[in-house]
Amino acid sequence: MSKHTSSEVLAESDTKHSLVAPGMLIPFLMITALFPLWGFANDVTNPLVKAFKDIFLISNTQSSMVQFAFYLGYGIMAIPAAIFIRNYSYKAGILLGLVLYAAGAILFIPASMYMEFNFFLAALCILTCGLALLETTANPYVLSMGHPDTATKRLNLAQAFNPIGSLTGMFVASTLILNKLQVEEFRAAEKAAHPEYNDLLPSVVDGKLTEALKSFSVDDPIAHQAMQAADLVTVRGPYVAIATIVTVLFFIFLFYKLPNTMSHKAPLTLHELKATFARLFKNKIYREGVIAQAFYVGSQIMCWTFIIHYGMTVVGLTSSQAQNYNIIAMSIFLVSRFLCTFLLGYMKAAQLLMLLAIGGSSLIVGVIFLNGFAGLYCLIGVSACMSLMFPTIYGLALQNMGDDASLASAGLVMAIVGGALMPPLQASLIDAEPLIQSIPSVQTSFIMPLICFVVIAIFGYRAYFIHQPRR
Repeated sequence: MSKHTSSEVLAESDTKHSLVAPGMLIPFLMITALFPLWGFANDVTNPLVKAFKDIFLISNTQSSMVQFAFYLGYGIMAIPAAIFIRNYSYKAGILLGLVLYAAGAILFIPASMYMEFNFFLAALCILTCGLALLETTANPYVLSMGHPDTATKRLNLAQAFNPIGSLTGMFVASTLILNKLQVEEFRAAEKAAHPEYNDLLPSVVDGKLTEALKSFSVDDPIAHQAMQAADLVTVRGPYVAIATIVTVLFFIFLFYKLPNTMSHKAPLTLHELKATFARLFKNKIYREGVIAQAFYVGSQIMCWTFIIHYGMTVVGLTSSQAQNYNIIAMSIFLVSRFLCTFLLGYMKAAQLLMLLAIGGSSLIVGVIFLNGFAGLYCLIGVSACMSLMFPTIYGLALQNMGDDASLASAGLVMAIVGGALMPPLQASLIDAEPLIQSIPSVQTSFIMPLICFVVIAIFGYRAYFIHQPRR
């Protein structure tokens, strides 16, 4: 395909400005290739919440610390990442991010050998420090690769490739992790040995299988430990593989000369840092965007993490079967991302964000109050509404930021820490008594994502009716 034809794939967003500036096509494609990396890491990790619960025999609240550790890395690294990028370059941020990503993934090897849950948490936190660097770099870099009027569309297009990594991560988790776990074989054998379980509610059966696992660990600790060791080797496999891929990408970026789109020349001083944060704090749409982003990431992680719990305890599926529904949800997310990007040519971004948040809220109500597959289908459908939210909130909040974009981006990346804070809250609701006595606690726990979508809808409303007319 010729260079001219490749450029036509990235067609002009309007009659005035092309989607990508001249000479930026190859760098744009290279940076876009990074977006699947954090999608893969996110979604190969989500099922570990349930897997570690059974492998280590811990509570839902304890196992949800997987998400806390994973997304804590964003909170730790986002601001330092932005300062590092501002003082050096986008390329330096990418290289350091890839190093930390690979290091965290490789640490799964000693974590599995020592069979310590906390070691896995530390490895995940280091890995996501790398992801924070990559996201803090890639998002504003993409925004800078063309005219500001096409920035949101450009970011949406790049973000559209993130779900490809997510789908790959989900597929790997389903086929190479959950399907291979010996603890799942134990649960299946235990269920087959008790045909009377077929007459019980799935949530009751899940509790009995957990009790059987605990009894097995007491009655035959050596066999149980061997099962744990085998399962942890299974868990680490995909992380070792992605570490290899990330290392290859590191050398590709190391030897390719990326254009520097930053206009500043001198390193960031403390005075400039304080002045930038003061400007950002006074920017209402940015400030509200950071809050909305935290709630969005929280809702996304909760919906995709606890779909396995929902499928197992409400519908009666195995963990692998429930993860397959997660793959369907991500497929819907991917298709919806391209569809919504197309709709942005006809609707304002804030308006579409508001409508999608209202749709997500409605579907979550179905998740809470409908039983069986009906509720599961509503939970899957939520992904269609979530598809556009992250890049749209990002683009709205960062519009016309100029050289403040790297630090402003750090605030939005740091907001991803919402994925660390909210899943443990939902997990504690699952472990507690149901909020509504006649409905299982797994269903009522989805009051947390419902609150998140209401907050996002309010942000969309304010961005469309209050903030946008003033710009």
